[in-house]
Amino acid sequence: MNDQRKGSDAEPTTHFGYKNVPESQKAEKVAEVFHSVAAKYDLMNDLLSGGMHRLWKRFAIELSGVRTGNRVLDIAGGTGDLTRKFSNLVGPTGQVVLADINASMLKVGR
Repeated sequence: MNDQRKGSDAEPTTHFGYKNVPESQKAEKVAEVFHSVAAKYDLMNDLLSGGMHRLWKRFAIELSGVRTGNRVLDIAGGTGDLTRKFSNLVGPTGQVVLADINASMLKVGR
């Protein structure tokens, strides 16, 4: 929190990118960013990480120890790239549930 108040009644502000915004607006602004990039999110991950995110995700899946028949909850799963990989691992006897706060990201994952 960056408590930059102009008066005793002013709302505290916080950083958002290169500017300060009222704390009450930050969640909405973050949501707007993810809504606006949802269609290109996976491509952006590839470009911005030089493909490294794929290695990290493969490593995370290996560490998870998920096997056939397991149940997996993928929280903040975005477009579902890990969800698809987990689904392949658990097979028809397992279950994978994806949750994300951003409907645009979920829509891309469908």
